[in-house]
Amino acid sequence: MVFFKLVLNNRGALASNRKRSGGKRCNPHFNHKNKTLHSNSLVFRRSKKLRFSSMDQSPEKASSSLNDTVSRLSRYPDSKLHAPKEVQAPVKHLKFGLSIPIPNPNHDFLSKKLSNAKKQAFGSFKYINKDKEVVTVEEDDEDSGSWLMADAFDKLSLNHSDNDSKAYNKLLKGAERRTNKLKDSGPQVKVNEKLKKPEVVTHDLFVPLTKDELAEVSHAFSAENKKKILVSHENSSIDIRGEVLQCLKPGSWLNDEVINLYLELLKERENREPKKFLKCHFFNTFFYKKLVSSEGGCNYKAVKRWTSQRKLGYCLFDCDKIFVPIHNDIHWCLAVINKKDRKFQYLDSLRGRDGKVLNALANYFVEEVRDKSRQDIDISSWEREHVEDLPAQKNGFDCGMFMLKYIDFYSRGLSLSFGQEHMRYFRSRTAKEILRLRAD
Repeated sequence: MVFFKLVLNNRGALASNRKRSGGKRCNPHFNHKNKTLHSNSLVFRRSKKLRFSSMDQSPEKASSSLNDTVSRLSRYPDSKLHAPKEVQAPVKHLKFGLSIPIPNPNHDFLSKKLSNAKKQAFGSFKYINKDKEVVTVEEDDEDSGSWLMADAFDKLSLNHSDNDSKAYNKLLKGAERRTNKLKDSGPQVKVNEKLKKPEVVTHDLFVPLTKDELAEVSHAFSAENKKKILVSHENSSIDIRGEVLQCLKPGSWLNDEVINLYLELLKERENREPKKFLKCHFFNTFFYKKLVSSEGGCNYKAVKRWTSQRKLGYCLFDCDKIFVPIHNDIHWCLAVINKKDRKFQYLDSLRGRDGKVLNALANYFVEEVRDKSRQDIDISSWEREHVEDLPAQKNGFDCGMFMLKYIDFYSRGLSLSFGQEHMRYFRSRTAKEILRLRAD
């Protein structure tokens, strides 16, 4: 009996040592990662019955064994629920952060296309003021419903089906309602000035040359006319030979003789039609070189006699604009004494800047007014502007032609509405205008 009891006590001790979780009594071969998900749950830990030796264990020992086991199990990390996989499909977002996949992706296709087309089609109708009963629309919208409908329906890109026809009819009816509302407004419909398209200048500026005129210009550029005097201008004593006129061919630099003759033609044009053009004076290409000394200052005495009233036939300071060609080695620019707008302006087709030119012209104008009228003019409030919003050249040889067209447009009181793409035409046109003076 004694031996049997001792054996049982030893087995109980072994069982107790194997189950209890003292720091050094844990099984070194035990791998907690292989435990199932439920064995790590807190409920399972608390509900699991601990095995104790039924012999020689008091309640105090049982309580300490329970605490030891709980502390051992609490070392294992809690189980983590797997995050749901992302749904790679269109979803509809609801108020509380939930999302539900759309069962039919094409369900709202037509309604979305219809909404976008309406916004684009009626975007030009800015507003309807109910108080003043004024509807603002773009210019030339007599048949606005038709062209808006055609443009909008082209953007729908729908297949021809029953649903498409319904969408088309719905959009058409909306456009017709808007058109009828505009017609009912009658004379109260006004054009919004901001939406009005800028006036396209075509008179005397972009008139195409006829075939005969183009043939005449081409013949003047030919080698057989190279040494011939094609044009003689009596007032300026300028003779233009064929080889000089060839500077107007595309890709060539303009020379002084052609530029100066063209400026003379601009002045004669103004004298013929004074109401059509601003009152201007056009200095030739040698003026600025005489005005500016080698040190960069203003030498008024060198050009004092250039502008006597007996020579010009008018007072220089009575002009709206005074144009001064500037030649910087191999590049043509333009300076303007703009009395009309109280500015000294500098225009460079390569967007260059030169404050010395504007300072020299400001000093010259003060001296000119003082000399010719015996009065002092205050130019402290005049702006000195390097014009930036202007057509720019995109090559290395059209600077002279850009300068001439700056003068041409400004002398008409027009904005500079041309570009590099017009240079070939302007060269042929300028040659034709010079050839009108052809000697018999």
